[in-house]
Amino acid sequence: MKKLKDRWGIDSNWQLFIIFLVFAITGSSSAKLASPLCELLNITQENTAWGIYWALRILLIFPIYQVLLVSFGWIFGQFQFFWAFEKKMLHRLGLGKIFNI
Repeated sequence: MKKLKDRWGIDSNWQLFIIFLVFAITGSSSAKLASPLCELLNITQENTAWGIYWALRILLIFPIYQVLLVSFGWIFGQFQFFWAFEKKMLHRLGLGKIFNI
């Protein structure tokens, strides 16, 4: 855990726990919110090929996850960490220039 705390610039185990909690809540929430959005867009397993369904679902989950990560980070008092994490992730995906971050 010490390596992770040093890498992320975290001082306490409590802050590390909160960050892990935010990651867990965000992942679960984004996957859960994608279901009604898929149904709203009529993307279901019954009327879409298996591979296309999952590709579209993942494409929907990605932006939901990004927004929720920063939002839950803010709610749990870790906005600075998650905003920096988000910017780094977008840059690594090549999207930093698109969003001008």
